[in-house]
Amino acid sequence: MKRLTPMINKFSEDLNTAVITTKFILEDKSPILYVFHYEEDGMWQFSGNENEINDNDYKVISLQEIINIDSSILEIANLALNHMAFRESKKDSWKIKPIED
Repeated sequence: MKRLTPMINKFSEDLNTAVITTKFILEDKSPILYVFHYEEDGMWQFSGNENEINDNDYKVISLQEIINIDSSILEIANLALNHMAFRESKKDSWKIKPIED
């Protein structure tokens, strides 16, 4: 019997916290290339490289689910409010900058 290892949460938020992503990440396996941590409400958003995203393309899932999709986001778990992380591909390192209005 395979033993499950509990997820180590490096985020300050609970693993059941709702986050925003897109159907492209969930259904098309698009890599997570952009992560936004919004100051207004503390919401996290995880996006790929898609240019044309409609409102109905966004999906709400748990923080645990997005970590299961790509655990490399644990590297940016301490991303400050009003900042974004981005990378060219899943193999690249995250870069961080403030979110510009």
